Amino acid sequence: LKSGIDILVGTPGRIKDHIQNSKLDLSSVKHVVLDEVDHMLDMGFADQVEEILAFAYKKGSEDNPQTLLFSATCPRWVYDVAKKYMKDEYEQIDLIGKKTQRTAMTVEHLAIQCRSSQRAGVLGDIIQVYSGNRGRTIVFCETKKEANELAMNASLKQDAQSLHGDIPQKQREITLKGFRNGVFEVLIATNVAARGLDIPEVDLVIQCSPPK
Repeated sequence: LKSGIDILVGTPGRIKDHIQNSKLDLSSVKHVVLDEVDHMLDMGFADQVEEILAFAYKKGSEDNPQTLLFSATCPRWVYDVAKKYMKDEYEQIDLIGKKTQRTAMTVEHLAIQCRSSQRAGVLGDIIQVYSGNRGRTIVFCETKKEANELAMNASLKQDAQSLHGDIPQKQREITLKGFRNGVFEVLIATNVAARGLDIPEVDLVIQCSPPK
């Protein structure tokens, strides 16, 4: 930072630290990119992002940075927020468009109705049938507690480990490496921890409840 850089990639909290410690000056920033903007402005980051952008944006100025917002999902409120940071004539680019088929044609989708008390047993059977003994499965849960309980449940016949925000980064990396290398077959994760994972050849993905 001291010797000067062209591009800075960072999390809101760390960028804010550097600004407050006078190690970072954003007054001459030319481009601002918010990646996964729906989550960045929805997961408690909104205030931090606003604070950071206040250093680079001047109200009504023509010289504000070019702003780019990226997201796989854009709820209506994302466009409303966009107006705060972008010029009135901003462009909206949709790479999905009006395609009705938004998922891979090679993926089969099933919905199974089940009581929460029976979930672990049903999960164990589904994994056995659709993924077998050596296939890889990712199970998404709503909460960290749920992920931990499922990973320890005896109804899962396969080895399982959990992945969520309370697990230290170093352990997360070890867990992911083990899953990639086939050390265990079932990864049980919360949505936050599992965002942006790159794991090839997953046979089965299970959502424990419909995504909200």
